[in-house]
Order: sequence, then C-alpha cells, then structure tokens
Amino acid sequence: MANPLWIPSARQCENSLMQRFQQAMASKYDFTVDSYPNLHRWSIAHPDLFWCEVWQFADLIGEGSLGPVLLDAEKMPGAHWFPGLKLNFAENLLQCRNDEDAIVFMGENGLKRRLSHVGLYAQVSRLQQALQALGVKSWDRVAGYLPNIPEAVTAMLATTSIGAIWTSCSPDFGVEGVVDRFGQVEPRVLFIADHYWYNGKRHNYIDKVREILRQLPSVEQVVVLPYGDESDWQSREEGIASLEEVLSPYTADDIDFPRFDFDHPLYIMFSSGTTGKPKCILHGAGGTLLQHVKEHRLHADVKPGDRVFYFTTLGWMMWNWLVSALGSGATLLLYDGSPFHPGPEVLFDYAESERMSLFGTSAKYIDALANTGFDTGETYQLPYLRTLCSTGSPLAPESFEYVYRHIKQDLCLSSISGGTDILSCFALGNPCLPVYAGELQCLGLGMAVEVWDEAGNSLTEEKGDLVCTRPFPSMPIGFWNDPDGQRYHNAYFSHYANTWHHGDYVSTTSRGGMVFFGRSDSVLNPGGVRIGTAEIYRQVEQLEEVEESLVIGQEWQNDVRVVLFVKLRNGLELDDGLVDTIRKMIRSKTTPRHVPAKVLQVDDIPRTKSGKIVELAVRDVVHGRPVKNVQSLANPEALNAFKNRAELEP
Repeated sequence: MANPLWIPSARQCENSLMQRFQQAMASKYDFTVDSYPNLHRWSIAHPDLFWCEVWQFADLIGEGSLGPVLLDAEKMPGAHWFPGLKLNFAENLLQCRNDEDAIVFMGENGLKRRLSHVGLYAQVSRLQQALQALGVKSWDRVAGYLPNIPEAVTAMLATTSIGAIWTSCSPDFGVEGVVDRFGQVEPRVLFIADHYWYNGKRHNYIDKVREILRQLPSVEQVVVLPYGDESDWQSREEGIASLEEVLSPYTADDIDFPRFDFDHPLYIMFSSGTTGKPKCILHGAGGTLLQHVKEHRLHADVKPGDRVFYFTTLGWMMWNWLVSALGSGATLLLYDGSPFHPGPEVLFDYAESERMSLFGTSAKYIDALANTGFDTGETYQLPYLRTLCSTGSPLAPESFEYVYRHIKQDLCLSSISGGTDILSCFALGNPCLPVYAGELQCLGLGMAVEVWDEAGNSLTEEKGDLVCTRPFPSMPIGFWNDPDGQRYHNAYFSHYANTWHHGDYVSTTSRGGMVFFGRSDSVLNPGGVRIGTAEIYRQVEQLEEVEESLVIGQEWQNDVRVVLFVKLRNGLELDDGLVDTIRKMIRSKTTPRHVPAKVLQVDDIPRTKSGKIVELAVRDVVHGRPVKNVQSLANPEALNAFKNRAELEP
C-alpha cells in the first residue's frame, strides 16, 4: 500500500472547521461520527438534517422556514430544495463590513490595488442604484466580458443583489465565442474593461466589443471598467460609458437586499462548446451559496480572515467559486495575466507578500511549473499557506510529489473535481485526511457519488462512470431556452434513469478517495477494453523529453487503435528510439492494451480557454469530421497539425 505524502497533525485537525462540524454533529444527534466515511454516509442518509446544519454552521442570512428541506427527493431532475426559504446571494457575500481587505488585485504589469470590505459594500451600493436606474430588474441578464479585476466582483454582486442573472467570459474570447454565449441569453447590460494585460502585452479589445455589439441587439448599455485605479477610457460613444460616469449620480447608502426563492436564478454558466454551441446552464442562488460555503469552510478549511487565491479567468467556473469565499469572511486575492510572466516565481511572490492561505490553480499549471524546474527552496517560506487546490484535469501522481518536494512539505494538497455543470465538486480535499499521490482525498459531504458500469451496477475499486444517485442543492435549475427541460434531461439523466451521469471515468479507493482517468466520452476502447486517457498521460509525461501529450482512439479495421500525439521539449525530434522508450514505459506501467499503435509528434496541443486539452476535437479532425465552435479553443490553429496525417491513412 502506498505511503501518504502528507498527514495532518492532531493540532491541525483540532483547529479545522471539518473537525468542529463533525464533533458538533456527533454531539447533537447522539451518534458516533468517528471517521470521515461515517460522516459522509450520515450526510447522504439525512439530507434534511445535513443541509440545514450547513446553513446554520455558516451563519447564512435568509427568511422563512428551513423546512421542509427537500420535496420530491426521488426525482432527478425534479427535486425541490428549501421551498419555504428566501435569500439574497449578494447579501450573504457582503456580511463583513470592516476596513480589512476584501479584495487584493495584482496585474502582471505589477499593478496592485486593494479594496476593503466597507469599500466593496459602498461600490456595490452605488452600482446597484445605477443598474436599477437603467431598468435592470429580477431575471434580466447582465454580462461581463472582463479580466479578473475587482470591479468584476462588484458588477456581479450589484447584479445579483437585485435578482438579475450574471454571466461572464474572459476578454481573450473572440467575437464568435462571445456571441455564441451571450447571444443566447440576451444581456441588457455589458461590462467590459478599458484594457487588459497578458504575457507582457497591453491589449485593447474595444474593436472586438464593437463587432460583438453589432450582433447583440439586446445590449442597451456598455459600462467600461478601469483596469488601473482610474479608467483611461476617453471616447464618447452612444450606449458606452465609463464606470465613473455611470456611478457619478449616486452616493453609497444601505443596500436594499430583496429576498428571493432558494432556487432563484443566479448565474448562467457555459459549457466548453467544443461539440457545438455552448450549453447555457442556469444555476440557482441558494444551491450555489450552500454548496460553496460547505466546500470552502469544511473541505478547504477557509476561515474568516483567510486570504484565498485561485488562478482563474471569468471564463472558468473557478472564478465563481473563488468569489463565494467572501461568504466565509475571506479576502479574495485576484490575479490577472500570465502566471509565467516575467517568470514562474510571479504567483509565489504574490503568495508570500499577501500571506496567501489557499493557493488554487489547475493541474496544467502545476505540470508546467514542474517542467520549468521551479523550486521554492530558501527563497519562499510561505508560512501562511495551508492548502493548495488543483482542478481542471487529473493531477498526475508525479505532480503531487513535485508539490511536496519543491513547493511546501506541510500542506494539504487538495485535488478537487466537479464542473461547470454543478458549479461545485463531487470529490474534494479534507484538512483531516492524509494525501496520497494521484488520489482525490474524499467524496464531498452530501454528495451520493458512486461508480457504475455501463449496465448501472455499482463498482468498488473498479473503473467506471461517476454518477450521483440522489439530488444535491447545486444541480442546475435547467438550461436557458429549454422550456420543456428536454435538453437538460438529455445532458445528464438519459444515460442512467433518475441518476446524474457526470461523464467522468473514475474509480474509488480502499481509503475512500477517488482516482480520475479522464472523460467518459474520450475513453479508449481497443478490443472492447475501456482505457482512461489519463492512464496513458501519467506514464508518457514522466519522460523528460515529453512536454505534453494527447491520445485518441482512431477507428481502424472494425476496431479502435490508440494513437498518441506528443509535444516534445524545444529542439527535440521524435525518432524510433524515443517511440520505443515511450511504448516500453506505457507497457511496463500499464498493460499491452494501453500501448499506442502510433506515436506522432506535434508542435502544440489544442486546449480550451480554461486549459483543458480537447481530445474530442482532435478525434474529429483525425476522422475528417468538422470541429464545431473552434472559437472555444485558446489555440485553434493547433488543430492543423492533426489534419491529413499520412501516418494515419488506411
């Protein structure tokens, strides 16, 4: 059995919110919760008790009754949470009103800005009044086409404070990508920034905005937010105004927080869109708030005064997850720009100077950091850093080991996984559990997660589909423009009746953790044997010569053969010797079925704007099928290297 990479001390457990919650439940309900698996089983068996306790433990604000908790619990979809409860999402995130930092912002150009809790409240107050003067009301849509700046948080909070729906994407999206998203939901107000920075360059994207507006007739007002302390927006165009101009008639006052139903719409999130127009996923205020405070406080141990960072853009759900940390009394640490400009140390300088307690990022970032050879060494002490979260794709065992060898030894490394679909996680970290390489520590409290085979049989310590067999509060309300709910049903409930099918290929472990092997729809099937793509990546990317890889199943002679594409380090060429080394590595660590029939070199690996590699798009290109919505890709030109490869011809 593998040895743990990290074991929390008794004191660390005693000081954790998870331990406090566990002990409180054991005392209140007079039963023994002597282990996390027992607490998890109780949370699933008694959702009425568990979710009420989370609400009260987090001191959330609402009105009405906490009971009944769940109506039509046997229906998925169709279950209805907290029908007697009303709340305001923004009110719960703005409870803290002191002079301490609410938001710290750093741009890659060195700019740093601070906004206190009282200052944030004042900005939201003024912007709420401005939006109401523009006629924005409950259920209207407001969009942000924005970098990760403090005013983006203000705009979201002002929008949701009046019951309007917030939706966003980042400014690196092209015109078609933005129109494909916002065009479906028809926002009345659009927030943009006067510019943003990336990789040492200042980008002005107003020309893209003008083209977008020509295709978005629903937009009545564009508000230009300042990247720096003051906006450099000087133009006078009808329907476009600076934030200063929009706010100038209003002074800060007590905010009116009308209370809405628990499942009142909060966010419209978008799927990646690599298989067609992005799905518009509608999430509710109560479910989002309740899930996020559970994940922040219990699973990530976020306490009042903690300083929480996630490297994200407004095009990724982790921005929404990060912003909710305000509801746990935390300070948000925002960063905008490249995480490697001018060098790999930039985020660690930020972590040390701002006393970062939670560092969140993607698995891809950790892999890239390891490839640079970065080591905190004696340069960084990081005494406040307790948790490092990773998501976006499976974190390889070698990356776990890299973190403990080269970043920090006393650290809870929490690989977490869920998705835009649920705006939260199925598998999470736990400050009271050990960390094992390649494993997510535990299943989330209140989440009835199982692993099923294709016939719907439950599996233990075997690979299969991740499913959730009971309702949970952050299930989407539905899809936008899906009046009969058919598209929503087809997306998650058509594979297994009355069960959420998430589309991840996973297995549980004897310790109660979970291992991810890739997406179910990209699982390889040579000879009818199911192989998760991550099983191959974990072996290939251990080789020094390989910077990155992508694997697909190619239809071949009435079967499927495994084809592996590799991006090598600068200056290296793929030769027979390296191909042989790759195949031997895969064979020795997995099975002969995993060994690729073809290994081919490419200059780049295509990925979405949130950093996920796009196996399905490459599979379509190899088979001569059109790729839908290439605007969703960060580097669509990379697909050209996979077209018409002679090595793959029959």
